[in-house]
Amino acid sequence: MVELKAKTPCEGLLPIEVGDLRLSEVEAGFVTSVAAFKDKDAALSKALQAAHGLEMPAPNRVSEAGDARAIWFGPRMALLMGVSADPSLAAHGALTDQSDAWAVVRLEGARAADVLARLTPIDLRPGAFGPGSTARTELQHMQASITHLSDGTYQIMVFRAFAETLVHDLKTAMQGVAARQG
Repeated sequence: MVELKAKTPCEGLLPIEVGDLRLSEVEAGFVTSVAAFKDKDAALSKALQAAHGLEMPAPNRVSEAGDARAIWFGPRMALLMGVSADPSLAAHGALTDQSDAWAVVRLEGARAADVLARLTPIDLRPGAFGPGSTARTELQHMQASITHLSDGTYQIMVFRAFAETLVHDLKTAMQGVAARQG
């Protein structure tokens, strides 16, 4: 009989350290897309606040409370991470479990923004993309979500099927940045 064994998207690929840069896999826990029904934006935001202490995030922003994080994921949509979505939210929006759909990594280091700048077209300068900022964007040739968690720390998400490519592209960029440090 075949024994099936659960694997994380980046199992065997991470962690990686290059110079002062570190790339590690994040155990995201529950991941649920939350999309407001028509004319239910305010009601969904109120329900999210009551259930999880979070506001629906403004465009390109993150809302956090304890272990829960709501990441803006498009117009009238957020990705709820770290907690199981309260069933009361379903009265105001569509809830879709995406817990197994994403590869989630954390890039840390003083030059982490330099690494990402090699792979994405977004403006990563602190005044444009400081902590609490998030973007749906391209990373090399993949669609990604990039969230600036704190100075020198970014969360990057791509579809699970691209985990190996994500790690490869980030490692190559990390090596390029480290090589320029001398």
